Amino acid sequence: MKYYCFMLMTTVLFLISCSKKEGKGNLHISGTIKGLKKGTLYIQKIKDTALVIIDSIQFNGNEDFTSDLEIKSPEMYYLALDRGVTSSLDNNLPFFAEAGAIKIETSLAYFLSDAKISGSKNQTKYEEFKKITSKFNDQNLSLMELKFNALKNKNLKMADSITTLQDAITRRRYLYTTNFALTNNDFEVAPFVTLSEISNINIKFLDTIQKSMSPKVAQSMYGKKLKKFYLERKQVEP
Repeated sequence: MKYYCFMLMTTVLFLISCSKKEGKGNLHISGTIKGLKKGTLYIQKIKDTALVIIDSIQFNGNEDFTSDLEIKSPEMYYLALDRGVTSSLDNNLPFFAEAGAIKIETSLAYFLSDAKISGSKNQTKYEEFKKITSKFNDQNLSLMELKFNALKNKNLKMADSITTLQDAITRRRYLYTTNFALTNNDFEVAPFVTLSEISNINIKFLDTIQKSMSPKVAQSMYGKKLKKFYLERKQVEP
């Protein structure tokens, strides 16, 4: 009888242990926010065009945080920090989440610019993409200032020349994004940047990108969205 009770208890404890492990999810997020003593960190994602909170973490004297979530497909998540001293919320820190262990290290003073994210292959590719496209954005901002001054001084000829340069930068950015999506067709970041950066590109290029996706990516959340978007555009465009 004692042996039976012992075996029964052992089995119950084993099942409880397994249940706890299974409930943790397939995505483990850990990190540090240097300098943070008190506040709340929100992990968010976009659902139906709006940001929704999927987890919140309270800070009270500890700079480290962890979160265990279940993720079905690689997806862009966002960290938003409520410092607890004002009613304002810091800008969202985007990171490409995927199954596995992701580590995020940043600081309270420079929440966005100090961020270092590791453990996600899609995040690595996304940072590579942003590094190049940020140069295009900087060039365009500089030209916008020049164009504003040209129009202010009623120098229409110079303003037209600047517009031509801006159009060239836009074409280069579109070309780079298209090449990026094609050469990284085995990563979910490919359909993501296509949808977020060049959704209005010529439908022929859009078709080429969606056809180039690997079977794995084509079945992902962003892969399915890109396919759906392409078919919707195809119905209304010649």
